[in-house]
Amino acid sequence: MQLREDIRNIAIIAHVDHGKTTLVDQLLRYSGTFRENEQTDDRMMDSNDIERERGITILAKNTAINYNDTRINILDTPGHADFGGEVERILRMVDGVLLVVDAYEGCMPQTRFVLKKALEQKLRPVVVLNKIDRPNARPEHVVDEVLDLFIELGADDEQLEFPVVYASALNGTSGEEPEAQEESMEAVFKTIMTNIPAPIDNSSDPLQFQVTLLDYNDYLGRIGIGRVVRGSLKVGEQVTLIKKDGSTKSFRVSKIFGFLGLKRIEINEARSGDIIALAGLEDINVGETVCPSNHLDALPILHIDEPTLQMTFVTNNSPFAGREGKYITSRKIEERLMLQLETDVSLRVDPTDSPDAWIVSGRGELHLSILVENMRREGFEIQLSKPQVIIKDVDGVKCEPVEHVQVDVPEEHTGAVMESLGSRKGEMVDMVNQGNGQVRLEFKIPSRGLIGYSTEFLTQTRGYGIINHTFDSYQPVVKGKVGGRRQGVLVALENGKASTYGIMNLEDRGIIFVEPGTEVYAGMIVGEHNRDNDLTVNITKEKHLTNVRSANKDQTSTIRKTRQLSLEEAIEYLDDDEYCEVTPESIRLRKKILNKNEREKATKKK
Repeated sequence: MQLREDIRNIAIIAHVDHGKTTLVDQLLRYSGTFRENEQTDDRMMDSNDIERERGITILAKNTAINYNDTRINILDTPGHADFGGEVERILRMVDGVLLVVDAYEGCMPQTRFVLKKALEQKLRPVVVLNKIDRPNARPEHVVDEVLDLFIELGADDEQLEFPVVYASALNGTSGEEPEAQEESMEAVFKTIMTNIPAPIDNSSDPLQFQVTLLDYNDYLGRIGIGRVVRGSLKVGEQVTLIKKDGSTKSFRVSKIFGFLGLKRIEINEARSGDIIALAGLEDINVGETVCPSNHLDALPILHIDEPTLQMTFVTNNSPFAGREGKYITSRKIEERLMLQLETDVSLRVDPTDSPDAWIVSGRGELHLSILVENMRREGFEIQLSKPQVIIKDVDGVKCEPVEHVQVDVPEEHTGAVMESLGSRKGEMVDMVNQGNGQVRLEFKIPSRGLIGYSTEFLTQTRGYGIINHTFDSYQPVVKGKVGGRRQGVLVALENGKASTYGIMNLEDRGIIFVEPGTEVYAGMIVGEHNRDNDLTVNITKEKHLTNVRSANKDQTSTIRKTRQLSLEEAIEYLDDDEYCEVTPESIRLRKKILNKNEREKATKKK
């Protein structure tokens, strides 16, 4: 059996924030891929604005590095549970994985999720203990934790003999011992070369190429990214695409791109083991196979996780519609959602009875809110309904998604967290006292119990708690109300500008969301009520001025700090009878029925 010793294909997997993208940066720098005077940024692989602002990887991306005479193809994967669909497919393209684990935090929920997928694919692991320079780093304990996790997930003997490299990606150091750190990534490269198997060279066999990722380009249309599993492929060659439903379509390969550093390079030929991008067919999809017309042999279809959460996207019909955005018509919004489907395979868009509304389903709140954030930056105005979990029928039983939640909190806050998760139908699975004042709690909880919980959690733990959750399974629906908002809201009575006087009069009634001078309309939510009922208030009220001076002189008016909601917080905050209005400049909450009398009638009918 011949091997292609000039290539290694690896994926970097880890929990969110454990340093995958920073590690790829250092590998790129130390491999000499860039010229000495070439300008490079930190976290080079996080190429879009939202990834840079939030410091998270959203889309899986690939790069390639030349190390000595070997081309190392590296795939950087997202660490967030909402983008787990990306990780699963990536693992089909590689022969081994670099599992990055934080030397202080150890194994986290997403570490378990991504490692389980890698072990199922029989991939060879290399463990990189990152952030070894952290003051509280505990490398020996974390290696034991990783070994326990491998055993628990059913790793075979070969996988259990994993090599460990210690590194600080931020400082650009690595070594085979925690204390012996050198200012280079040589230890990581050597471990990859000796432990990750080279791909099999079967270039003389008939072609098989499977699409794993999609990209889109205005000039070339859809671009399929994947690995040549068998055979070879040339530009201009006539090949056949085997679709998911078994139908076939012939096309000519117009362009083949290879990868090096952050660039795509046009190449004329690719052989088995190469990771390439292919252009030439407009309706190519993830999981489909390209093969020669005279030898049709499809690879197994890739499994893509089903969406677990859905929201209704509605065209903006508020009194302020069209003031701030460029695109507000249903035609433009539908076009944009369809364009998103070109590259995002975990997303679903379904029409409704109304031509102005669509049901958009995704893998979680973050997945959907990133789409909304991108749309508002492009100039769209939309309204969003409260997120709902997707109920599935499993053998005639109605089932809902259940999440595995891991919480790290200071000891003094454990009671409050356990009580609030218990009230949301959470079931405690494990509790470990770390011995340094921190307690780790693990729960199984219905996904709908977590909607809107993060803000409450931060308040309960005064910002010191860390919560992580990943999709666990579908379980029979829990009866009764789970989660949801307990407080009512303050709703504006009429159109106008919020006044300082109006806000001061309302401060005893609850928390205000708008600053003085903000334009409001009747039916817009301007604050949170202290009680559980909604209250219609006059926030635009001005002080009645007379020419009589008061004895105690007018003191300078001061108002409390208002609460500004981010996009995620606003979406989580919604109730069933409310919309979140999103425009390029504002995020407003409103009632679906703006008129006070009509709203009260509808409530009575309920």
